[in-house]
Amino acid sequence: MSVSLHRPPESASSEVPYYLPQAHEQTVFDAAAQQRLAVLLKGPTGCGKTRFVEHMAARLQRPLITVACHEDLSASDLVGRHLLSGGDTVWSDGPLTRAMRQGAICYLDEIVEARQDTTVVLHSLSDHRRQLPIDRLGITLEAAPGFMLVVSYNPGYQSVLKDMKPSTRQRFVAIELGYPARELEQRIVAHESGVAAADAAWLVTLGQAIRRLSGSGLREVASTRVLVAAARLLAAGVPRDIAVDAAIIQPLSDDAEMVASLRALLAQYLA
Repeated sequence: MSVSLHRPPESASSEVPYYLPQAHEQTVFDAAAQQRLAVLLKGPTGCGKTRFVEHMAARLQRPLITVACHEDLSASDLVGRHLLSGGDTVWSDGPLTRAMRQGAICYLDEIVEARQDTTVVLHSLSDHRRQLPIDRLGITLEAAPGFMLVVSYNPGYQSVLKDMKPSTRQRFVAIELGYPARELEQRIVAHESGVAAADAAWLVTLGQAIRRLSGSGLREVASTRVLVAAARLLAAGVPRDIAVDAAIIQPLSDDAEMVASLRALLAQYLA
């Protein structure tokens, strides 16, 4: 299990992670935090879901605990377990329990990757009760006032086996994020990489062309994340064709024909 703990800056808003709103997501998130509602973020890979949560946690001045979910993630991984320490058995809080005690935002990234029996423990947290029964300690933990549960998933990866139950989904306020509009994405790519505006515009135009290939055998399209990676290579002096091949084309596919098609598309835009 991958867990990261971030504490928001104590001073200026200039330290808040950079994020450009696409629509009304900040307004909805602020209201959900005020009303102590759980939030569900949905959107494609690399569209900015994690950056948005980091941005909002810093704006709200709350610690952020992030958990990268996977198929082996168990309820004990989230809640906690007894461990041996110096011959004694001691209780160790999991990230979810720590967030509840600290009044932090707990962000479960790609929640549908976790086992379905794991998500059941979220039910009493994501409704009006805001409680977590910890059977091994014989207690029911009340969430601290600042606690907020945020989960995310990629609808493109949904299947019968990997989907949230309606009884779980309806406990959340949902915010849908997508790839930013052209002008916004150009500003994001330029800011995150330091490349010239013209280079950022060229990369976004290429990225949008790749996105139009969706459904042609390409499992993933060019996300904002890979465009930023390519831009950072450009900023380091790497030629356009090499930067795009390394940061966009190769990560998107291992299929020789698809790679050849993407390189042909790149050649058109280089011309």
